Amino acid sequence: MGNFSSIHASKGFRPGRSKWKGRKSYSRDGNSTSTDHHHGGIRTIKADNLCELSTENSNICICVITWNMNNLKVSSEDLADLVGDNRQFDLLVVGLQEVPRRNVSYLLQEALVESYTLLGEAIMQSLQLYVFGAKKSDLFIKEVKVDKHSVGGCGGVIRRKKGAVAIRIKYKGIHMMFVSCHLSAHAHKVEERNSQCRHISHSLFSKDWNPYARPTQITVWLGDLNYRVQGIANHPARNLIHKGLHKLLTYKDQLLQEAERGKIFDGYCDGTLTFKPTYKYNVGTSNYDTSYKVRVPSWTDRILFKIQDIDHRDVTLHSYESMDDIYGSDHKPVRAHLCLKQFGKLS
Repeated sequence: MGNFSSIHASKGFRPGRSKWKGRKSYSRDGNSTSTDHHHGGIRTIKADNLCELSTENSNICICVITWNMNNLKVSSEDLADLVGDNRQFDLLVVGLQEVPRRNVSYLLQEALVESYTLLGEAIMQSLQLYVFGAKKSDLFIKEVKVDKHSVGGCGGVIRRKKGAVAIRIKYKGIHMMFVSCHLSAHAHKVEERNSQCRHISHSLFSKDWNPYARPTQITVWLGDLNYRVQGIANHPARNLIHKGLHKLLTYKDQLLQEAERGKIFDGYCDGTLTFKPTYKYNVGTSNYDTSYKVRVPSWTDRILFKIQDIDHRDVTLHSYESMDDIYGSDHKPVRAHLCLKQFGKLS
């Protein structure tokens, strides 16, 4: 697929190397190590919580949010809580899944009207992605392109559309891509999710592929990836969470396991999972599922990123967290704060 680096290290494929300069490295449990902790293709990075939201041109600060809304009615207050009141980011990226039949775009713009403007949106029924920029940021935009790719069967009929939507922009001389996805549910459908990742990666923007074009320099992949915690029963898993030992469940996380097998997300970074699993909750509460299904709590909702080995650029993860005070769905939203550092002259 064009200049979108593949997430699958297939034979003969030579992906760009990830660049991570001048930062401490951490293992999956958050303890310092001498090198970044790898799970096959994924590098796990601990957030440093140090960003001062510099306004220098050399820094681009991005807030990324993903939320599966469970097709439930939301109010303007819900979405205002989702985007928060911090208006110092250069870009605000919001990916939504299972969006109800409401004009969410209007509600988001209404919540952000004083500080942000909508730069691009990609919508495929209940799967939606929005990129907002600070006021007058459109002066730094050279191009905005959108694409979408559906997978699976009739999910769209019941507002459970599966697939991905994507926005590609050139902002302050840096080629960026944001991909919001919703993959197949259920713990046993691991290979199906892996296959969907590969199809999405190869299909997005393939019609626009230009072998001479500059490759995407940072790709952010967010959404309800639906990879589950597997290999541990429900009650032992919940007991670990109750005791604050949920970091031990990361060893049962399908996404990290599949990356370690070399199946998905080669060269990507994932923040250390210091927050509790984001699914499945009783709607309106912070209590895990008590329905007859009794799902094992899982980190289905993720934000991954990859920076190509381009000279004079670096990216730092400053926060990676769930938004536990939002109760309008059986998923908790996840938010990440990334800062892109530009050392050389902007192109």
